[in-house]
Amino acid sequence: SGIPSDRKLKENIKQVGRSPQGYNIYEFNYTGGNVRFRGAMAQDVLQKKPMAVGIDQNYLTVDYSQIDVNMEVV
Repeated sequence: SGIPSDRKLKENIKQVGRSPQGYNIYEFNYTGGNVRFRGAMAQDVLQKKPMAVGIDQNYLTVDYSQIDVNMEVV
């Protein structure tokens, strides 16, 4: 299980950094929402650590316990 983290679910995406393990860190909001989050992009995680990525209703999810990026409200 994981947090919905598919690029297709997000908008206003801005890269803000990179984690020590090399994951890009982004700020974004979910499409139609106005809360800003900071976290990873499932498509990026898939390339580095496929076992941390799952699928839920045809969207990619990320198991944040397996990577060194936190999902947080900005």
